[in-house]
Amino acid sequence: MVRQHVNPLSRFFQLERSLPPPGELFANPAQPIQLDIGCARGRFLLALAQQQAGSNHLGVEIRRPLVDAAEADRQRLALTNLHYLFCNANISLETWLAALPPGLLERVTIQFPDPWFKLKHHKRRVLQPALLCSLAGALAPGRELFLQSDVLAVIEPMVAVVEASGCFARPEADARPWRQANPLPVATERERLVMGQGLPVYRVLYLRNEAPVPSPQSLEDGAEGVDNPATTPAPEPAATPGSP
Repeated sequence: MVRQHVNPLSRFFQLERSLPPPGELFANPAQPIQLDIGCARGRFLLALAQQQAGSNHLGVEIRRPLVDAAEADRQRLALTNLHYLFCNANISLETWLAALPPGLLERVTIQFPDPWFKLKHHKRRVLQPALLCSLAGALAPGRELFLQSDVLAVIEPMVAVVEASGCFARPEADARPWRQANPLPVATERERLVMGQGLPVYRVLYLRNEAPVPSPQSLEDGAEGVDNPATTPAPEPAATPGSP
């Protein structure tokens, strides 16, 4: 499976898009919403929406051709509890989340996001402090945030910013540092591919607690310098003869 990157910092993707409210997306807008950020081709949500008809499912994705293809599948199956939207989550979700009725957002998933390894590219990562603060503000206590990736250098910065916020806690029964099983009944295509190759998947399930949401700037400042906890500092160079 080849990842097709786009640059979320380009001018085109920095334009905020007005996202429709739940009443324009779903036949029954009062149902709880499960939000999948970076839904790619959308097949995960397509299967989940059919299994969990009592919830509404929204996938957002920055690659428009994938959204168009996913929407065609949804319309073909006439699923009224599912919708896909094209947007940059870090630009367009804040206003949409703030307008949601309290308690409506049930779960947020971020699964196998595109890796941006270089320091200069870290602002392209999907889970930026401002987005996390918006998610924390929209999730009621006890509601879920689920993260997973097959790349440690991708998931560990996400874990760092979530834990720096103080707004989420892991279920006590979950294994540390990584949850062993997916709590959802459907696996993404990437997850099936990775597990089929016998490779590890790193998962963390968080529950929203009752802590107040910090300001995005304070979270940005607090997380600064905490990037990839798996990366250890390079060893000191060996002293040369005659050096002090």
